Amino acid sequence: MTNSPVHAKAKDSASEIDAEDENFKPLTREQAQKLREASPSLSPWWVVAWQLVAGVVVAGVAWALTGRGEVAWSAFYGALAVVIPAALFVRGLTSKVASMNPGAAVVGFFLWEMVKIGLTVAMLFAAPRLIENLSWPAMLAGLIVTMKVYWGVLWFKPKHPATHQP
Repeated sequence: MTNSPVHAKAKDSASEIDAEDENFKPLTREQAQKLREASPSLSPWWVVAWQLVAGVVVAGVAWALTGRGEVAWSAFYGALAVVIPAALFVRGLTSKVASMNPGAAVVGFFLWEMVKIGLTVAMLFAAPRLIENLSWPAMLAGLIVTMKVYWGVLWFKPKHPATHQP
């Protein structure tokens, strides 16, 4: 049974990994700095800011197409149902407690993700009470467009994002 093709393939993979480990060379300080400069990290606050911009644009387009304020407010509220929880999520993840150790970071990520989802759902349930003559299609359009900003930010990532995080 130890000479089966599956076992032989696993053994070959393990020897390839060992060979890669032997060829591994740590980066020098200068090489690491060049790598950081070539691929700068993206501030999550920058993403939240662009989500807010997208929400304002969607609300403006909704108002321009319909001429109705309640449709624009519905679209903007849909965007806020993404932006506010995302801002809270980013604030929670960038706190000092979340970066104490890897375990705290993982627990913090899942905790803040649950808070984000819960707040989004609560905001959607509260929408009919908060927005007079709520337009569900406009609100969903604002919500969806604002959520999709993540993809746009990845495509149009700035070369040197700001390193300052509030």
